[in-house]
Amino acid sequence: MYVKDHAIEYGIKENLRDFSLLVIINLFVGSMVGLERTVLPLLGEEQFGLASASAALSFIVSFGFSKAAMNFFAGSIADRIGRKKVLLLGWGVGLFVPLLVIFATHWWVIVFANVLLGINQGLTWSMTVNMKVDLAKGTQRGLAIGLNEFAGYSGVALAAAVSGFIAASYSLRPEPFYLGIGIVIAGLLLSFTVKDTEKHLQLQARMQQRKAADPVNPRDIFLKTTWRDSTLSSCSFAGLSTNLKDGMAWGLFPIFFATAGLSVSQIGTLVALYPASWGFFQLFTGAISDRIGRKWMIAAGMWTQAAAIWWILFANHYVLWIAGAIVLGLGTAMVYPTLQAAISDDAHPDWRASAMGVYRLWRDSGYAFGALMGGILADVLNVSWAVGLVAFLPLLAGMVIALRMKETLIRK
Repeated sequence: MYVKDHAIEYGIKENLRDFSLLVIINLFVGSMVGLERTVLPLLGEEQFGLASASAALSFIVSFGFSKAAMNFFAGSIADRIGRKKVLLLGWGVGLFVPLLVIFATHWWVIVFANVLLGINQGLTWSMTVNMKVDLAKGTQRGLAIGLNEFAGYSGVALAAAVSGFIAASYSLRPEPFYLGIGIVIAGLLLSFTVKDTEKHLQLQARMQQRKAADPVNPRDIFLKTTWRDSTLSSCSFAGLSTNLKDGMAWGLFPIFFATAGLSVSQIGTLVALYPASWGFFQLFTGAISDRIGRKWMIAAGMWTQAAAIWWILFANHYVLWIAGAIVLGLGTAMVYPTLQAAISDDAHPDWRASAMGVYRLWRDSGYAFGALMGGILADVLNVSWAVGLVAFLPLLAGMVIALRMKETLIRK
């Protein structure tokens, strides 16, 4: 059964055209990150005289904080002017990213381009998530978000591979970033053709009665999602812990594996396996949470991440590290779409995008905090201690989910 009001229908199948377009759009959204992730460290080292680690750190911090901040504003803006306009605005900002990198003569211009990349991602990725949730039935939200995240991270992997090939065949600039211009144009054109989901959202709001305690202003939504609501705040902490771990892994895993004596090609394989498995498993984990529920999927995923990090830390063989990277990706995939589905379940449609924005603010700030925390711990102690200590945060987040979060999936 699906809900129908005049010509408004809910469900992935019932809205297959627009839903499929949004999946493809997010493939291009993720491709913008993949384009930067491969070429930027080499560009910083070879053309701007920076060490590769410094370039990676500045990318993670500038990207993480700008994306986190824009996630917060994107939700509230979308609740006011509509999803599609915000999506188009995000692509407009994204057009400047490859252009700035192509013509940059100083490193600060590259850093500023990464700030704009974070804004682009905060606006576009947030809207593809929210628009899919608007179209899907309540029992399809995990599947919808899983498909969204799978498409995005597939785009990251594909653009990373293609831009690396272009850079190896031609040069680090400008040829790989011509691809970026094409990505923006394709994403913008597709976004013009997708229908806005405003009518679906209005119908949901009419159908779902507002509770007296429901927040109606940004401050209340922020406090509710950050602390006051046990379910929403637990999800926010779990999201921050997940991406803090990822920021650490992004910055420290290559150094950790290098000190273990692995070759560059082996390190590249391990570093790629983690996000690849993360993207692949999201095809299934979001849909599974639609059947078995959100709470214990999230808790188990957080504990799996902690266990996988410690497995990688104490393993001493390449094959064992491969297994650890895959399991780490699985644990991340268990929580990534499920957390967003839980936020969508719990928040009222009138302020759902704003609540999602607050959640994504805390989640994506984890990239920057993870890079900073991992770097400080590695300097004070060493890389191994930094990796091991960071793993305690997802372990704690899993305990918080188990104790504070309520199950959000309502089976009708």
